[in-house]
Amino acid sequence: MDSEHFSPYRPDGKLYGFVCVVTGATQPVGKAIVTELAAHGAACIYACSTHPDEPYADLASTVNVAYPNTKVIGYPYKTTSEEDTLALIDDVLNSWGRLDVWTSSTGLLGPPSITSTGPKDLYAAFEANSMPAFFALKYAPAAMEKTTKKGSYANAAPKDVPYGSIIIVSSVAGTYGGCWGPAFTMSSHAALGVVRSGVAVLKGTGVRINAITAGQIDVGVDLKGAKMKEMEQGQFPPSTLQSQEAQKRVIGLERAGRPEEVGRVAGFLASGFSSYITGAELRVDGGASVMNPLTVPV
Repeated sequence: MDSEHFSPYRPDGKLYGFVCVVTGATQPVGKAIVTELAAHGAACIYACSTHPDEPYADLASTVNVAYPNTKVIGYPYKTTSEEDTLALIDDVLNSWGRLDVWTSSTGLLGPPSITSTGPKDLYAAFEANSMPAFFALKYAPAAMEKTTKKGSYANAAPKDVPYGSIIIVSSVAGTYGGCWGPAFTMSSHAALGVVRSGVAVLKGTGVRINAITAGQIDVGVDLKGAKMKEMEQGQFPPSTLQSQEAQKRVIGLERAGRPEEVGRVAGFLASGFSSYITGAELRVDGGASVMNPLTVPV
């Protein structure tokens, strides 16, 4: 990290020159992460999601209005595919010669109860919630170790030292039970296992890996308007699972979180401000996990 080009105090932005990948980029939390990285000077952000019909163009145009020197590239690929992950990394290196940040923001809630959970549901949850993190750990570091001269594109900077930050966005279900259904809890634990095992894997590479475990995040899903099958496809349990009264009682900050509050933590972990943090779990839950169970003095 002994390089002026990776100083978090750079006046042109703490991520100036960085080339980033964000999966799940068209979902509320993913959009917030893309915006946060652009706000701090990233040169390029691959905004990735599985479905080719996602609104990639809308996301890119919205971000580029505010941050015109950050190139946002909508990139559909199957996040659970090893071949697609390798193809994406090849594309990034061939186009930019560097890779600095990989944020895996994928998720699948699955069924809410054990009675409605079958083996296929469990396999699907592990594939969606932990496989993208595994592929990021296995394949992104070699690309992040590559150095390169300054390019001829906007917000370009040379990369003169190996550097990389892998950020796995998961749920507090990875640290305790009782959050939605068992498949979600089991697979979230596996995602956190990728982060913890990654520290030894990454020794000597200059690459860090950390997790963001989110609590109740208001991603705009309303229990009244969503069908159960649609809800099972979501990334996080709807914040409306808890009434405002319950949120005030069991969440330290007395409210659900917002996607941009997760995005800010991703920006911190992407930058040199977190240079001595790896293998960590940064819990973004408003203090709920240390409030439960809430004991009221008699």
